[in-house]
Amino acid sequence: MYQPAIDLAAVTAIDMHVHIEVDADGHTSLPEPLVAAASRYFRTDGPRPAVDAVAGYYRERGMAAVVFTVDARTQLAHPPLSSVDIARAAADHADVLIPFGSVDPRTGEAALDLAARLVREEGVRGFKFHPTVQGFDPSQPEYAPLWRLIADLGVPALFHTGQTGIGAGLPGGYGLRLGLSNPMLLDVVAAEVPDLRIVMAHPSVPWQDEALAVATHKPNTWIDLSGWSPKYFPANLVRYANSMLKERVLFGTDYPLLTPDRWLRDVAATDLKADVLPGILKDNAARLVGLTARGEG
Repeated sequence: MYQPAIDLAAVTAIDMHVHIEVDADGHTSLPEPLVAAASRYFRTDGPRPAVDAVAGYYRERGMAAVVFTVDARTQLAHPPLSSVDIARAAADHADVLIPFGSVDPRTGEAALDLAARLVREEGVRGFKFHPTVQGFDPSQPEYAPLWRLIADLGVPALFHTGQTGIGAGLPGGYGLRLGLSNPMLLDVVAAEVPDLRIVMAHPSVPWQDEALAVATHKPNTWIDLSGWSPKYFPANLVRYANSMLKERVLFGTDYPLLTPDRWLRDVAATDLKADVLPGILKDNAARLVGLTARGEG
C-alpha cells in the first residue's frame, strides 16, 4: 500500500498534474486516434513514459509529482490503465510520486466500490476526472453518491476544465463534448458537497472567469495551472493567483505534453509574484494532499 515518503524540504515543487499514458506492457490510456490527435494539438512527438520513467524524470529535477490516468471505458470503449497498478508502482517511488486514482462515474456502483478500494487498500491520495473524455455531467444527481464518498474518504477530486486537446481536429471531435468541462458544473458539486476538495485543472478557457467565480465563492475549490505555458495565462487568472486565491492555486504541467522545465522557464516572464510562487509550486499542494514536513500524511 502506498505511503508517502516525500521530503518536503528536499523537493522544490509538487507537480499536481502528470499523466500516466502507457503501462509496462505498452497499453495506452487512449485509443490511438486520440493519442495522435493530442500529439498534433500539443505539437509534440515526445515519449509517453510509464510510472518508473516518470519517477526518474522528476527525481532528477528534485520535484514530486501527482500521477494518474483517466478511466473512460464507457465513453471510449477502450480498456483503461489500471489505477491499482499505478498506485502500486508509485509505492516503489514514494519519495517522488503521489498516486491519484480514476474511476468511470458511468459505471455506477462499480465506481463507488473501486474508489473506496483504491483509497483504503491502495493508498491513493485523490482522484482524477475528465468530464469531456469520460462523457458525463458532474452536476447531475446520479453522480452525487460518488462525490459524497470521495469527500468521506478525505481525499480531493481533480477535474479537467475548459478546452481539451483530446479529440481536437478529429471529425466531430471524436464525439467529445466540451461543455461537460465548464467549471460552472462543478459549482453545483461544490455547493452540494462542501466537504469535497475540488481542483479545477487548467486555465479554463473559454470559461476562465467562471472558474474564478467558483473559486472565490466556494472555499473548497482550487485551481491548477497545468496544460498551458504560463506565458499564455489569462491576465485575470494571474491577478487572482497573486491575491485572493494565492493559497488555492497549484503548480501543474500536464506532463508529458508540457514539461516542468518549460513551465518554470516561462513563468519567469509572467507577473506572478515571487512571494506567491513558493505556495503555488509546493506548499499549497502539500497541504491539499496531506503531506507533512517529514513526508508523512
